[in-house]
Amino acid sequence: MTKTRESSSPTMEKPRATKNQPTQEEIALRAYQIYLKRGATPGNEFEDWVEAERQLIENGKASENGHSKQRRKSKAKSATA
Repeated sequence: MTKTRESSSPTMEKPRATKNQPTQEEIALRAYQIYLKRGATPGNEFEDWVEAERQLIENGKASENGHSKQRRKSKAKSATA
């Protein structure tokens, strides 16, 4: 009989963001920006989080298609001119 090696402690995997999924840190930062934009009034944390996640996912899809790169190039041109 062959013995298999088994770990005595369970391994914990870190949650990973997929290509088009933002990290929790990115969502938190965007949610904070939304919070500030609406006047820093408390009570809408969940809505801010969901909106931030939606915006970041949409922006991620746009960058996959090359739309964000095009916008960044035009902004860089106008900033240097």
